[in-house]
Amino acid sequence: MNVANTQIQMRKGLLEFCVLHIISRGEVYTSDLIEELTQAQMIVVEGTLYPLLNRLKSASLVEYRWVESESGPPRKYYSITEEGKAFLGTLSTTWDSLVNSTLLITSKN
Repeated sequence: MNVANTQIQMRKGLLEFCVLHIISRGEVYTSDLIEELTQAQMIVVEGTLYPLLNRLKSASLVEYRWVESESGPPRKYYSITEEGKAFLGTLSTTWDSLVNSTLLITSKN
């Protein structure tokens, strides 16, 4: 078994939660999302973000607006919807529970 593959799968499982959390702080441009996720070592390939954003948009959890750019093509800025805020709240509760459960198990010898 390859540990790197397992680590990647663990990150992918948390990526949706992290993306929603970042967007919930305020309107965000895609490259800013990529930068924060990369700095946190949560994203391995940029190509995984775009399909995720499309799924979140299709599920009405995020929305976007186009903003004209002085230095190139228009930019797409994402924001969280009310439905997305509720969904994120549920994910946050689940995350807290998972962290507590994992610590309970891994703290024992």
